[in-house]
Amino acid sequence: MTIKITRKIKGYSVAHPDAASGSTARAAPEAEVIQMHERLERPEVLVGSTYKIKSPLFEHALYVTLNDIVLNAGTPHESRRPFEVFINSKNMEHFQWIVALTRIMSAVFRKGGDVTFLVEELKAVFDPRGGYFRPGGVYMPSIVAELGLIIEQHLKSIGMIKDSEISDAQRALIAEKRAAYEATLKSPEATAAVSYPPGATLCAKCNTHAMVLMDGCATCLSCGYSKCG
Repeated sequence: MTIKITRKIKGYSVAHPDAASGSTARAAPEAEVIQMHERLERPEVLVGSTYKIKSPLFEHALYVTLNDIVLNAGTPHESRRPFEVFINSKNMEHFQWIVALTRIMSAVFRKGGDVTFLVEELKAVFDPRGGYFRPGGVYMPSIVAELGLIIEQHLKSIGMIKDSEISDAQRALIAEKRAAYEATLKSPEATAAVSYPPGATLCAKCNTHAMVLMDGCATCLSCGYSKCG
């Protein structure tokens, strides 16, 4: 079949058969982004951090190692994701549950997706014998809860959890309220050696002994939480 062209061709384009209707150009293929999933093989070398837990509930310290896998290295999509966790200690009394817990958490990490739920689940575990206070006055209801706190800190360091920063205005207000409270104490010098006033109670939000009564309302001098809103 012969086609006769009666007009001068000023331009042309090639339409691909699988292109969408009305489209004359194929979209550029996107770079493959590797997501975390359990089919990923463990590399020979992983990057990680080791954290120390010193609790009055244990005779010896616990050393928690969290190893990360680097995904999409060298690309704009590069990210670190937790891959495995190990806990080591001289204390062998709780060896069974430590090994079981680390294997389960490592399996959850390798599964991929949102693994940040582990933080709240672990921090909600209470020891029937009672908890303890970390340096700085932060209350830990159990050794497992402190493990959850360490995982939270690690996930924040690699960008999986965004830390809610206190604004400058909130910091100024907390400092003002703390100064006003300490000014009402009979001996302010006695409180200089501690982080917060000795009469402070436990804050339900940040688990810190920093809750004081200000203007008829309980206010936390650490995170700014107030029962009056």
